[in-house]
Parts: sequence; C-alpha cells; structure tokens
Amino acid sequence: MTVRGDDDSLLGDARLDGSPPGGSPPAGALDGSPLGAPPLGAPPLGGALGGSLLGGAPEPADALTAQILDAAREQFTTFGLRRSTVDDVARRAGVSRVTVYRRIGSKDSLVSACLLREYRRFVTDVDEAVASLPTVEDRLVEGFTVVLRHIRHHPLVGGLLRLEPETMLPYLTVESGPAFLAMRGYLVDRLDQARQAEGQPESDPTPVAELMVRITVSFLLNPVSTFELDDDDRVRDFARRYLVPLLGR
Repeated sequence: MTVRGDDDSLLGDARLDGSPPGGSPPAGALDGSPLGAPPLGAPPLGGALGGSLLGGAPEPADALTAQILDAAREQFTTFGLRRSTVDDVARRAGVSRVTVYRRIGSKDSLVSACLLREYRRFVTDVDEAVASLPTVEDRLVEGFTVVLRHIRHHPLVGGLLRLEPETMLPYLTVESGPAFLAMRGYLVDRLDQARQAEGQPESDPTPVAELMVRITVSFLLNPVSTFELDDDDRVRDFARRYLVPLLGR
C-alpha cells in the first residue's frame, strides 16, 4: 500500500525501507543508524525479531531522525495520513524533502517509522506497569489492559483508528508483518522470562503470544463486541477469564 499525497510523485514507488526503485536500500533507512549499520527493518542477526525492533530505546539515537519523526507525528496527528505529504513533514522539521527521504524514506516509511516508535513507547510503558507484579498471570492481565488503554487514547494511533480506519487498516493487517512479528516476539520474550523466574517447565510461548496479539488487534479494529471493554476493570476481567487460560496453568 502507498499512502501518498499528490505532490509525493517525485519519490516514485519507493520501497518501505526508503530505497528508490531498483536501488540498494540505504542503511539505517528507518532508524537513522550510521551508514553500514543494518536498517531498522532488517532481519536481526540473532534472537527474536521482537528483540530487534522493540527491544531498543524508544527514541532514535540520531537527533535528526528524532526531529523528523517528531514532525511526522505532529503532522499525522493534526491532519491525518491522507492530507499529509513528505513536504509537510519536511517543513515542520525544518529540513529539506531530500533530507527526509535520505534519513527515513517515502511517506509509507515515515508512517511505519512513527508507528514503530510509538509501539516501542507502548512496550516501555507496559514493562513499567507490570514490573512489580508477582505472577505471569497478573502481568498478562495488566499488560493487556495497559495496551488497550494506551492505544485507544493515543493521539496518533487511536486518533487515526477513529478518524481514518480505512487508512490505518493495512498497517494493522496486510502490511503489519514486521510490526506483528515484533509484538509477538516481545511477548514471547516476556512470557519466557516469567516462566523461568517462576521455575516452570520449559515450553514454547509463541502460540500463546500470537493469539494475544491477534485478539488485541481485533478489538482495536472492531470494538463493537458482546464483550464490554469500556473500562479497565472490565478489560482485566476479560483477560482473566479468556487470556489467562491460554497459559495452560
């Protein structure tokens, strides 16, 4: 999918990593990493993909990349995706269009990079919210509650889901592959850590993690449901009734 304004045509059909048609992907296209470093979306050298995409710091180490992403977040939050272009983001960031293209890429790349940074912030908040809880069951319940609350009320992600659901849909479904694998990998890592801390027998948490991600996405995309999840207490009750049993305890 390409989300592009009318004056974005000079970028051509740039790939998600920001590379021009037929060209080599620029290193650090999404995360502003130094030349020669793997771009943010590249397969990790080891470990789960979640550790590669979500395990780092929420903010880019590169100040210019962070400046561009801040401008993109403000632009997309204020005007939405359909009405925003790379030129708009460049003006807000106080840089040239070429700089945006070289540091991050096309408009699709800007959207993906913004969403990935917000996802990193989400998992940081989730980790902080569940850190003091004693059991994996408690952490699962509170983590699910925090994620739903944050995304629903988030000015960018939640706002776009309410105002431009058809535009956001691909980023949560057919074009969500890297983000989906990252979220699943993050949950696999946390569930495995909790299992080890409790001295539980070794098991593969991947199926449980995948079901949790899919359930969460389905509620975000279509909140109309027989389950009333309009406040945190009801979300926690749902998680205890239907998600905790997935752990097979």
